[in-house]
Formats: sequence, structure tokens, C-alpha cells
Amino acid sequence: MITSLAYFGATSPAYKEWETFGPTILGCELTTPAKDGAVRLRFDELSYRMAIHPGEKDGVAYFGWATLGEESVQPILERLTAYGIRFQKASAEEAAERDVCGYYWFVDPVGIRHELSWGHMRPRTPFHPGRALSGFRTGDQGLGHVVVAVPELEKADRFYRDVMGFNLSDTVIDGPIHAFFYHINGRHHSLAIARSPNQRAAFLHLMVEVQTLEDVGRALDLCDTHQVPVTRTLGCHTNDQMTSFYLQTPSNFRMEYGWGGLEVHDLWEPRYYDRTSSWGHKHQHKELSPFLDIEPAAQPTTSA
Repeated sequence: MITSLAYFGATSPAYKEWETFGPTILGCELTTPAKDGAVRLRFDELSYRMAIHPGEKDGVAYFGWATLGEESVQPILERLTAYGIRFQKASAEEAAERDVCGYYWFVDPVGIRHELSWGHMRPRTPFHPGRALSGFRTGDQGLGHVVVAVPELEKADRFYRDVMGFNLSDTVIDGPIHAFFYHINGRHHSLAIARSPNQRAAFLHLMVEVQTLEDVGRALDLCDTHQVPVTRTLGCHTNDQMTSFYLQTPSNFRMEYGWGGLEVHDLWEPRYYDRTSSWGHKHQHKELSPFLDIEPAAQPTTSA
């Protein structure tokens, strides 16, 4: 059983820029780098939740999902096998690199590497934001949410629900936009998928949520001060009621920086919307790519 988005990994030739970008703009804490030199960023009591690895090109490396333990992962592995997808258990050394007790990994039909992890380490030192900040809304809700454009929307919907176990929160159909939003805990959505306009899989954005609206305003001002491109203006989404803006990161993917997201519950009934935002979220910097193409990840060599 997946319980939250535990961590996120990317590759980038600009990975070193995150040493400043993470603490100064986002407000997270710069922590000990990984063995490969990856910049790791802390958002709460966990050892880290984001890692930007050295790479020749910008790309998504993996989505890390928290589970209740190795035993709770078995039903997902059985469904992966039935679907025809191979998986592999990480070695002790690979698990240590993620600061977890263990994980299984696989590549989904879209080409994304997923890691089903358990036992994320909590260091003895408290979390120290990189700048004045009330903190991030994480805990049981995890890091935030990820959004992906997929070539075959209905096929991906069946996989994420029937195999990985995500629950539908709602559907947005707004002109060419057709998207599904899924929850696994109280956060309105930890994953969303949208129909790709060009039949290519793409990573659209990562969302992180802060504790106050003032934190959002300060981040917006810092983007202006440090000339960080804001790709969508401040606005509020119709479905999760998040007040947020979107910014371009040094690694060519977007982040949504928000506050006030709606919580769901066990008896939640999926809803439908014909607009993505009730106000704001106007597009800016049209010369920037609105997405990052997903390069299919390397496949597992064995199933265990």
C-alpha cells in the first residue's frame, strides 16, 4: 500500500545551482550530498525529500513512494506481475543511498521509474529552513504532488488505479485539457495525469505546499528579486483550491508553490470540473518549455 509521495529525484547538468536555489527560493534545507554528488534538499524531519543528480541532460530520475513496509508492497508486486511489468528489489547499498531501509523499483508504461520504499531515515538534527519560512505541509501527506502528461490517458488511468492503488479525486475537462487527479492520503492529489497534446510522455510539474499564504507571497517576491521565471501567475485551482504560482527551476522543470490545499476523506466522491483555475494562473514566459519530455527509464534486470 502506497501512503504518500516520499521523495523526488531528477538529473541535470545544472544540479549545483540547486545548492542556492533550494534554500534561497524554495526555503528548504541543503543537506549532505549523495555519493554521486547529487544535491539533496530537506523539507521536514526526514533526511531529505528531493535529490538533483548530476546528468548530461535534464530529466526525471524517479518518483519515490512511501509504503507501510516490505510486506505491504507485496500486493502491488503481484499486480505488477499480472500486468506484465518487471520489478527489482534494491540492494542494501542502493537503499542506503536513498536513506531508506529498502525499496522495490519498476518502470511504468509511461517510462517513469517508481520506487516503493519503506523506513525513511530521520536524523537527530531538527529541520532548519534555508530562509525565513513557517514550514512545509508534509508529514503524512508526503512531499507534495507530481503531474505527468501521458500519451494514452485511459490506459494510464487504469494502471495507476488498478495496479498502483491510487484513488480518483476528480476529473478536469477544460478545452484540450483532460486530466485525472488521484489521492492516497488526506492531500487532494499526490499524482495527476493529463492527456498529452503531442503523444509524448512529459513531466509537467512538482508541487510543494507551505504553511501560510505569506510564505507563498515571499517566494513570489524572491523570484522577482533573483530573476527566477514565473511561468504562471498567482491563482487558485478549482478542484484542490490551492492558491499558488508556478516557477521554472534550474533543471528545466516547473514547480508549483502553494498554500491552502483541500483535504479529502475516506468517503470522498469524485467530482468533475470544467475549469482548471477559478482565478489567476495566467501563462507567462511562453518562450520557456511548459514540460520536460520523459525519457524511458532503464528496465529492471530481474524480478524478485
